Amino acid sequence: MNTPDDNKLSAWLDGELDAQEAAQVEAWLGERPEAAARVREWAADRDALRARFDPVLNERSPQRLTKAVLESGSRLARPWALAAAMAGVFVLGGAVGALVAWQAAHTDPAALAQQAPVPWVQRAAVAHSVYVPEVRHPVEVNVADRTAPDVRAQEEHLARWLTRRLDVPVKLFDLREHGYELVGGRLLPDVAGPSAQLMYQRAGGGERVTVYLRKPDSGPEADAPAAFHYARRGELGLFYWVEGAAGYALVGALPRDKLLALAEAIHRQGSAVEVPALR
Repeated sequence: MNTPDDNKLSAWLDGELDAQEAAQVEAWLGERPEAAARVREWAADRDALRARFDPVLNERSPQRLTKAVLESGSRLARPWALAAAMAGVFVLGGAVGALVAWQAAHTDPAALAQQAPVPWVQRAAVAHSVYVPEVRHPVEVNVADRTAPDVRAQEEHLARWLTRRLDVPVKLFDLREHGYELVGGRLLPDVAGPSAQLMYQRAGGGERVTVYLRKPDSGPEADAPAAFHYARRGELGLFYWVEGAAGYALVGALPRDKLLALAEAIHRQGSAVEVPALR
């Protein structure tokens, strides 16, 4: 088939193509890993936006704002002006509702435990949800199911590649003591630059966990002392911390105690200092 443009790739991603066209695009992407990776990044961005803004779609507008617009309707000479004003109310209502929800989440401990409180941790959760279900292409650089020399070569390549792209030292953690083996890793987009995801799978083909790595933003985050923070996003638990040159987020659908054990193992291997206090 002819090279599909971005419009067609976007339509395929959104399920808007007929069966024949969709099959052609899938076949084209299957032969071009770089293009397929770019489309998966679109999917991650789309899912991140949905996760961020879907909750406010059904929120009610504040009554006082709706009343003010309706009372001013008689003073609006043109129908489009009234429509524009009503649209403004709905948008503003969603924004106010989101602010109220944010404030409630940050004052109610039960609500706080149900969401990741910082944007980059939310992106870690979204990336986990996007790539963990993948069967054929869960990672860009695969280190599993190879001979021992090939595994070592791929691990060295993965660590060097991610270290170069993130501009921070990237260590591949050994979690076999806890029953998890490294599947591989991938490069991910982030607001301040590239980030990375390492994927681990329970021996024997069980559940997967991911480690999200990024270079901390300049300012307070970069200077903050190491401390474990815990959050939940639906069924997912997240432990995250910033230390030295990197920020880490461990994501998995595991009980808190089991996820903490993995987080502590990762921290011990990435740092010679004592495991940070849990907050």
